[in-house]
Amino acid sequence: CTTRPPSLSTRQSRCPSRALTGSVPSNSRKSKQENKKTWTVGRVISTIVLIIALGVFCFSGFKLFQIYSGYHKGETEYEDIAKLAVTNNSEKEESGHLIDVDFDALKEINPDVVAWIHFEAPEIINYPVVQGKDNDEYLYKTFKGYDNTVGTIFVNAYNNPDFNDKNTLIYGHYMYNGTMFNELDSYADKDFWEAHPYFYIYTPDGREIKYQIYSAGVVKDTSESYTYQFENDASFELFLQITKSISNYDTGVNPGVDAEVVTLSTCTKDDNDDRFVVHGVKVEEN
Repeated sequence: CTTRPPSLSTRQSRCPSRALTGSVPSNSRKSKQENKKTWTVGRVISTIVLIIALGVFCFSGFKLFQIYSGYHKGETEYEDIAKLAVTNNSEKEESGHLIDVDFDALKEINPDVVAWIHFEAPEIINYPVVQGKDNDEYLYKTFKGYDNTVGTIFVNAYNNPDFNDKNTLIYGHYMYNGTMFNELDSYADKDFWEAHPYFYIYTPDGREIKYQIYSAGVVKDTSESYTYQFENDASFELFLQITKSISNYDTGVNPGVDAEVVTLSTCTKDDNDDRFVVHGVKVEEN
């Protein structure tokens, strides 16, 4: 009798002990399973995010490579063309021109060539000029005919190619590597204009035409600056007044109704419908 109660007590104490030890592993396994499941889901999400991020990075890197590769190819092409076709005359000997341009060599490459544009400064603006069948043809096609965002400097398709219109329009891209018409915006500063107020157009018939810049500023792409046909002298005089009014500064140059103007147009760094335009009036031809 005296031994049974302790024995019973022992059995009673062991039963709850077995029940307790049986329930703890079950909860622990469940908790571990839930934690493992949560960790697995988190790892999958993190992996997906990482893959997407890597994909975006690789795609962006590829696009940047394409852009800068295109810049380099375009820049190299135009440097080679200048070496082929242009001779500098530092003392204006022989032809009396600042430069001589071999238009025969240029026409062998591209028969659409109608001129060469040259700035003493910014000297990077030194390019062949074409005229296409419309104003889209040379937006993304180089002088040699390659697809490239640098395109080609081109005359408005609806102007006469001889630069005898009242206003001849010439377009060029604003390239972020400083090429094509990027440096036109140097003329936003009057000090730069005072130091370099002229540019030159060379034509296949041997002319060197000197233009004096009388206006430079930002306009919308629907501006009157892009007018190239005029009903009469009064409409052209109004055009001259408007183009002078959009200038960042007063040049003191006042073209008359008998003037012949060239308008150079490019985009702005803001990449919208604003355009930077430089208006030059013919002052000399030889």
